[in-house]
This record gives sequence, C-alpha cells and structure tokens, in this order.
Amino acid sequence: MTIDVSAERVIPLPPERVAEYAMDWRHDAEWTQGIRTAELTRETDEGGFGVGAEITRTAHFLGRRIDYVLRVAAYEPPRLLDMISVVGPMPMHVTYTFEPDPSGTLARIRVQGGGGGFYRLAAPLLARQVRSSIDKDLRDLEHRLTRH
Repeated sequence: MTIDVSAERVIPLPPERVAEYAMDWRHDAEWTQGIRTAELTRETDEGGFGVGAEITRTAHFLGRRIDYVLRVAAYEPPRLLDMISVVGPMPMHVTYTFEPDPSGTLARIRVQGGGGGFYRLAAPLLARQVRSSIDKDLRDLEHRLTRH
C-alpha cells in the first residue's frame, strides 16, 4: 500500500447514534469530503446493506473526478464498517470504527491505498490530502450530529 492514514475524534454522543448516521451510505455526501454522490448499486444476497453490498461513489479529489465502487467487507454496527474498492483508479481500503469513550464515541477513519501512475508519483501529497480530508470528515460528522 502506498498510503496508510487515519484520523480520530471524540464525538459527544453514544456510538449507536454516531454509527447509525456515519454507516448509512445515504449520508456519505453530507459529511465526507469530495463525495458528490453515493448510491447503493448492489444489495446483499439477503437484500439491503451489509457484507457484500456495494456503494458507487463519485468524488472530486486533487482536481480530478473519481468514480469508484466500495464493497462492504465487514459490517458490525455500531462498531465497524470496513470497505474495499472493487472498481476505481487505485486499490483502496476504508475502515470506520466507533468505540465507547467516557466523553461519547471515539470515531476513527483509516484509509489505505495504492496504485500506479499519477497516484504513485503523488503518494506524499495524496497522503497529506487524505489525512486532511478525513480529519475534516470527522469534524463535519460531529458538527452535523451535534448542531441540534
């Protein structure tokens, strides 16, 4: 993997509340940097969202449009959502975790990825941009959930 970055933030709400919102693909464009659209393009064999489901996202990152598909590899609400790219410009692995914390929920996002061409050459810049984006994602997640 070319990049491996993570960010974490304590959100002053219970894990169930944070995870319910953050794990719902219908909210991806509301709090995740660069995502313009997200669509459930493959349901689980049983129907709905869970292991085996696929989300197609359109994002803009470093001035480029990126279309990619993430397949759910693990889904254990309210603790874990783990997704791997099955279509896209580079291999990517995205993990969301939510753990109880004395002040609410310790929310973490980890992004691992790699690839050739532009993405290999831009790895140091890409890692900084991804870290900045996921830091902002967690800030936006907290603000969206606590603004009421």
